[in-house]
Amino acid sequence: MKNIKIATGIALLALSFTSCKDEKQEKAQKTIDSYVTYVDSVKNVKADDLKENWQAVEAEYDKRSAEANLALADIKDNAAQTEKINASKAKYEDFKSEMATLLAPPAPSPKQQLRNALFGEGKIGDDMSFAWVNAQNIHSVYQQFVHTVENNKDKYSREDWDEIKVLYEALDSRKNTVEKEGLTSEDNRKIAGLKIKFAPMYTVNRMGAKAEENKEAKK
Repeated sequence: MKNIKIATGIALLALSFTSCKDEKQEKAQKTIDSYVTYVDSVKNVKADDLKENWQAVEAEYDKRSAEANLALADIKDNAAQTEKINASKAKYEDFKSEMATLLAPPAPSPKQQLRNALFGEGKIGDDMSFAWVNAQNIHSVYQQFVHTVENNKDKYSREDWDEIKVLYEALDSRKNTVEKEGLTSEDNRKIAGLKIKFAPMYTVNRMGAKAEENKEAKK
């Protein structure tokens, strides 16, 4: 009788263990299926509609992906589930690449690219403000401007030279203001030398670009 009770207890314990194991596998399967469903649902939404909430989408994806990979450990024969996770991961990575292109800021216009090269990234925008130029940095600003023009003079179009002239005159106007703010005589002398260098370079190359433009127009 005692042996029967022991055997019954062992059987019940084994059944309980099997039941818990089955529940664990079932929960793991649901976690993986939920991950796959999430990826498919994201891919089915128009990319334009996801732009504003993309950070939240990525955070949720990372969470579900981590949970799905942990769930694999609770599935005995998990080869098929591993393949399912990898397939969804590949889908998401492809979609993520598409979103990266969509979310990338638009390339600056040729005019803005020229301004960035002459003064530094984003220093001069559409407002043409030179308020950031002061008595302490104006010499280095002139220096970068003139040296950049000199290094690229053979590449500029007539329109580029016209823009360069507008920017140069705006910088000169700012110089008239900062001279009253403590511009040293040494910096003033160096700036004068840069201006002497720039003037003929502008005149000759702008004329050359204009002549080339006329030549192209006649073809």
